[in-house]
Amino acid sequence: MKILRFAFLAVLAVLFTGCATVQEREPVIDTKGVDMNRYASDLADCRQLAGRVDPGSNAAGNAVAGAVVGGIIGAIFGGRHGAAQLAGVGAVAGGTGGAANSFYMQRAILGNCMTGRGYRVLAY
Repeated sequence: MKILRFAFLAVLAVLFTGCATVQEREPVIDTKGVDMNRYASDLADCRQLAGRVDPGSNAAGNAVAGAVVGGIIGAIFGGRHGAAQLAGVGAVAGGTGGAANSFYMQRAILGNCMTGRGYRVLAY
């Protein structure tokens, strides 16, 4: 039962960490010849597009899937105790992976959007 409690708290931590999205980050661009007023408007538009990917939702869905798969594997190899332990591990791993994947998708969307609008994105 302690493992499940730990897994639940870990998944909550991942969900709240997932709230730190591309909304707070800014790509590094080559500003030579760039109208900074237009840049600010384009960046806001691109951030809005990237914001359509929800890290919290993806983390939660992957945490549930990880818990189910971990629980099944644990039950097969370790009985009831093994099921609980591997369900917790699966939930944490799935939730973390889902949040990380969403963050990378957001970065890619933002970078591609800015590049598509004519900016030379150097890093993100």
